[in-house]
Amino acid sequence: MGRLSRPSAPEGHKFCLGCGEERPHSEWHRNGSASDGLATRCKACRAIEGRAGHLKRAYGITEAERERMIASQGGTCCICETAPAVHVDHCRKTGRVRGVLCFNCNTAIGLLGESPGTIERAIAYLEGNAWKPTIVAQGVYRQPS
Repeated sequence: MGRLSRPSAPEGHKFCLGCGEERPHSEWHRNGSASDGLATRCKACRAIEGRAGHLKRAYGITEAERERMIASQGGTCCICETAPAVHVDHCRKTGRVRGVLCFNCNTAIGLLGESPGTIERAIAYLEGNAWKPTIVAQGVYRQPS
């Protein structure tokens, strides 16, 4: 069998097997084992492949499934409903994907330990109903019920 011929690119450029475009050498990662010293796909194509691989490995979903979730949420975060939905949120115990959140809301859930009790106490605190013991006498406190 003969080797497939690739289109020739102008000097300082290379043909990308991913997108099929000629791109300058600056848009390629180095690959010491390749005959020309450059990867077979441009940086942009490798980034897309890397993102898709991450979604599949980490969450078991495809880019299309992620996009459908974002569209079903109206393109915004499920929690704050203002920022763009960009981060896949999942339960760290079960691995189940819950939705797509903005960076801040996804981080907040993680920092609160994904604990509904902690989140409820945070809500009570924000509403001014924070858990506070009542002083009955000096050194004696009544716990809130």
